[in-house]
Amino acid sequence: QVQLVESGGGLVQAGGSLRLSCAASISIFSIDAMGWYRQAPGKQRELVASITSGGSTNYADSVKGRFTISRDNAKNTVYLQMNSVKPEDTAVYYCNAKTVAYDYSLYDYWGQGTQVTVSS
Repeated sequence: QVQLVESGGGLVQAGGSLRLSCAASISIFSIDAMGWYRQAPGKQRELVASITSGGSTNYADSVKGRFTISRDNAKNTVYLQMNSVKPEDTAVYYCNAKTVAYDYSLYDYWGQGTQVTVSS
């Protein structure tokens, strides 16, 4: 089991910055990939950014060049630095962890979510 606790959400003006944090209950060396997803009202949850245990990153086209995902292995924490935010970035942001077991079973873990609201 992996517990994930997000923090850092809030209200920010368009063009501003915000940093989200996701603290894991276990060493993130044990986690194959971590990511941030978001869900706006009336929309499906979508991937924002992900980072593998090897450090490879992936971003949604809508946030490339504006958001950066990073990890601090010593703190078992993954961050999402959000710059030049736009009103369309408004959503609940969820931290996700994926682990692959010895039998190749995939396990998904989710945080409770943190609200990000961008005012125009």
